[in-house]
Amino acid sequence: MIFLTTVMVDLPMVVAVVAGLGLLVALAGVGIMWWLRTRSIGVMLAVVVVVAVTATLVGVVAIIMQMIIEGPVKDTVLSVVAVGGLVGLGVAFVLARRVVGESRRLVAAVGRVPFAAPRGLPAELQTIANTLEEAYARERALEGARRELVAWVSHDLRTPLAGMRAMAEALEDGVVSDPETVARYHAQIKLEVERLSAMVDDLFELSRIHAGALRLSRARIGLADLVADTVAGAEPLARAKGVRLTAEAAASVPVEADAGALGRALGNLVINAIRHTPSDRTVALRAGVDDGGMACLSVSDCCGGIPEADLPRVFEVAFRGEAARTPTAGGGAGLGLAIAQGIVEAHDGVIGVVNDGPGCRFEIRLPLVG
Repeated sequence: MIFLTTVMVDLPMVVAVVAGLGLLVALAGVGIMWWLRTRSIGVMLAVVVVVAVTATLVGVVAIIMQMIIEGPVKDTVLSVVAVGGLVGLGVAFVLARRVVGESRRLVAAVGRVPFAAPRGLPAELQTIANTLEEAYARERALEGARRELVAWVSHDLRTPLAGMRAMAEALEDGVVSDPETVARYHAQIKLEVERLSAMVDDLFELSRIHAGALRLSRARIGLADLVADTVAGAEPLARAKGVRLTAEAAASVPVEADAGALGRALGNLVINAIRHTPSDRTVALRAGVDDGGMACLSVSDCCGGIPEADLPRVFEVAFRGEAARTPTAGGGAGLGLAIAQGIVEAHDGVIGVVNDGPGCRFEIRLPLVG
């Protein structure tokens, strides 16, 4: 028969001893983890498990010593604790190898071009991999857009500069001397300078938008006044093109906006509509409140519509759909829609386009103010 010898145990004393020893082990573990903070996640996990097992072992041993367990029972308890500790370390080792292996698989995937997120990773690593894949896709798209933008801006700058150089040389060398031709060359040079200046202004504005440097001076304004100013500014272009420009605005649609910036965005939409609308057709500008309680500005034209596949891309900087990016004598760099989108989004609004009737309809939605 096996006898178990015990003595009366002071429970608070046992708790204090175990807590004190556990705290010492925990502090030692924190110190080791801090020292190894730049090492592998597997090493960190191993340290965590070792600390937990060690704290458990120290506590059990302290309890056994306090209870003065003798004989085979003491050996059995210690053996069980030791086996439990070894099992915990084994599980930690397997888990650490798994985490390290999957981490290395993710690192290897990042080094490949193009990057494709590996599958079957632990949830957190899979989230990181998917986020990286989306970021790589966005970066590739932006890089392609930047290259296309540089290519067509370089072309659009080079062409008028070459023409201006030729006209200037002709005037300088006396090849052209009759007053009528000289006057026509001067007028053409002035027109090209104005167009290049507008192109540079558009590029500067777009760079400010993309850099987040657009500063808005917001104030309470009415959309009716904004529509009236836009119509007044675009009327000469519409008259020269032979396009009818109509406007309809609700009496009171207040928004919190920078009148100058928002006016430029709306003006860009109206000018774009006029340029793509045939003579004797109409461009309609409307302002009101939509069914969702948002302030709404819409510009409808008679351009014949936009191909459905191109609709999601019309606001992209480097998108060239049909003649959408072809500069005209009175135009800038063809960046008006991209600039309008940046300005509207800076006002916490949304901008979109849909095919409607004989053309398409651009819409700006902004929060109403009470």
